[in-house]
Amino acid sequence: MRTNIELDDSMVSQAMELTGETTKRGVVALALSELVERRERRSLGDLRGQVAFADGYDHRALRVASGPDLS
Repeated sequence: MRTNIELDDSMVSQAMELTGETTKRGVVALALSELVERRERRSLGDLRGQVAFADGYDHRALRVASGPDLS
């Protein structure tokens, strides 16, 4: 879809620096893509009460076991 919009130049420049995109078109396409992806994800709050964990499940122990080896 072709359209003309007015963009904040400083915001576009900052977005281009942060993303590495070299064109306004590229940075706008990336921004729209990330917005749609983010909004489509279910928040963790939406899953409250819908996930059943196995008896004895210990998320803290798993974090320690799978964490980085800092030795």
